[in-house]
Amino acid sequence: MELIDTHQHFMYRDQVGYSWADGFSPLDKGNFSLEDYKELTKEFDIKGTLFMETAADDSDYKKEAKFIKSIMDQPSSNIMGLIVSIRPEESDFDEWLEETIAMKVVGYRRPFHTMPDELSQNSTLRQNIKKIGNAGKPFDICFQPTQLKIAAELAKACDQVDLVLNHCGVPAIASGEIDEWGKDIKNLSELPNVTCKLSGLMAYCAPGTSSYETIKPYVDHALECFGADRMVWGSDWPVVNIGKGIQEWIKVTHTILGNLSDDEAKKIASSNAERIYKI
Repeated sequence: MELIDTHQHFMYRDQVGYSWADGFSPLDKGNFSLEDYKELTKEFDIKGTLFMETAADDSDYKKEAKFIKSIMDQPSSNIMGLIVSIRPEESDFDEWLEETIAMKVVGYRRPFHTMPDELSQNSTLRQNIKKIGNAGKPFDICFQPTQLKIAAELAKACDQVDLVLNHCGVPAIASGEIDEWGKDIKNLSELPNVTCKLSGLMAYCAPGTSSYETIKPYVDHALECFGADRMVWGSDWPVVNIGKGIQEWIKVTHTILGNLSDDEAKKIASSNAERIYKI
């Protein structure tokens, strides 16, 4: 089964700073490079990838985009596009938006899960996100499960923008909480401009417990709410190493998709990504 990985991170510490990962094992040391990714996925059918910005330090997020663009341009990279970091709340937003459109990026992300709730409620930020939609680009969003009501507010305010909810809304799988997350995911799924990304779930399991059986209730609910037409797949590598790694996640993915029809599986595996990110 061909997969398009819509959530491929890299960490090149000789080029970019990632302060968020300091002391965050197993991501706090060394590089996680294109070569590493290719070696880990060589036994699987990865049709192509989309680089996802890796929450580089504020001083480095533009440098990250330009550096990864140089890697993407290598003939054998298999990177189909870049989802780059952007700061819709900042004064130089328009300049960076224009520069990245010229770079032919396929999407943008501003993580909210590590920021105060008020950020996504900022009127300037919302107006600038609408500009991303006007440019024909999707906007990836990442919220904590306790912030999903705020995510819905943002989606309603930016209803002409294709929003991609990362990691199924970051459910608290380790604690077993599902009811409140489930209600909020249902409410988000009723907003037609929101797509759910099947990614990240293995990292939210309690240590040593990541498995298909552990995440199944959360996957089943997300599938029931969004359906195969509004889900895309991503590896979240190397953050997936907090679980048992990308190879386990791809195998689990094959199990998930194997329970669907061929048409439904293909939509989540690749064709929805091609449509949303225009690749």
